[in-house]
Amino acid sequence: MDGARIFGLFEDDLPAEQVDAEFVLEKLLHLRAVEAPLNLKEKVLARIGFAGEELQLDNLPPTSRHSNYLSWLKAMEPLLPNEPVESMFLKEIRRDERYVQSLVVTKVNVPEEVHESYAESFFILEGRCACTIDGQVFEIAAGDYLPIPLHVPHDVRLLTPQVTAILQYELC
Repeated sequence: MDGARIFGLFEDDLPAEQVDAEFVLEKLLHLRAVEAPLNLKEKVLARIGFAGEELQLDNLPPTSRHSNYLSWLKAMEPLLPNEPVESMFLKEIRRDERYVQSLVVTKVNVPEEVHESYAESFFILEGRCACTIDGQVFEIAAGDYLPIPLHVPHDVRLLTPQVTAILQYELC
């Protein structure tokens, strides 16, 4: 028997085999696929220079998982301390009937706490930390947004010497 016929390499067999191979490969890819983190697109675009919207200090939006950390970092640049921080720098940047936002530069961990009158969230601009929320540990880094529900114990442990973040309270 001809070797070409064993492997189905005749011209009229190739398109059907190609379709079958593509179908099998697609199924294998779906089986092995891993869901990307929700804010991956924003992080990749920010890293390659698409900084997104330009933020105005007098009209800051709430932070969310869709926020662009490089846009925030650029907007916060004039507010960052000129001298090295000894333990913690905190500067309020927004206060209204719904939100309080602060720029935080810290070298210290935050012990466990519980908030009763506002929901807290962190939006990391530089550095890495681990937040334990109700016993579950979340490692977050630049570009990550982490909401913390009301009445839930949580703490923050730095994984880098310093973390720069937007601390946001949503008032209830």
